[in-house]
Amino acid sequence: MEKLIYLARRKPELDAAEYRRHLLEEAAPRLLAAGASRLDANVSDLLDTMPKPMLLMGEGAALSAAISLWLDCYDARGPIEAVLRSQTSRLDGYLVTESVPQACADRDWPDGARSPGVTHFTWFEKAPAASDEEFFRAWHEVHTPFSFELHPRRWSYVRNSVARALTPGAPPIRAIVSERFRTLEDYTDPKRLFGSKDVLARSAAEVAHYADPSRLHSVPLSEFILRS
Repeated sequence: MEKLIYLARRKPELDAAEYRRHLLEEAAPRLLAAGASRLDANVSDLLDTMPKPMLLMGEGAALSAAISLWLDCYDARGPIEAVLRSQTSRLDGYLVTESVPQACADRDWPDGARSPGVTHFTWFEKAPAASDEEFFRAWHEVHTPFSFELHPRRWSYVRNSVARALTPGAPPIRAIVSERFRTLEDYTDPKRLFGSKDVLARSAAEVAHYADPSRLHSVPLSEFILRS
């Protein structure tokens, strides 16, 4: 079983609501029929109500959706990508290994419903000077445990290490992260989003140990668990 993540940009003639409807009502059933055994979609539909997100970075505003799915074998992804390309102007696909340092332990809503709260979605390339060993140590062994202090109200944390790009022209990245917050206020209020000022300063100082700041992107998204 292998996990694939696709970063999608919608066709310019579609607005956010139209693309969300297409993805949830038309594409999702076709993706499941094509072999996806688990399917999540994180959709960009919050920027109009959150005009200046604190953590909107890099190319985050250009992302329309992040689609995560599991296949028995990534070789069989052709029909999946055909469905996703039908209403996108750009589609970047990645094969990843998933870790869940912080699971959501109290989910009480059904598949297909919008999940409460907000996803802070991030993707980035590793720091150019860091070796693979240094990158994984700084990201996994140092930053991951520290992130519980950085975001004390975080609800869940899914960490994906990128094994390889799957689509032609997909930019090289090494990490894709989904961090869930239970309410919009937990994300938009800096006093609720972050820990102490000292913790925030430490985060700013350490990020360059594992990420390339010039190739770090993030955006708030709405999560839909379409098949768990």
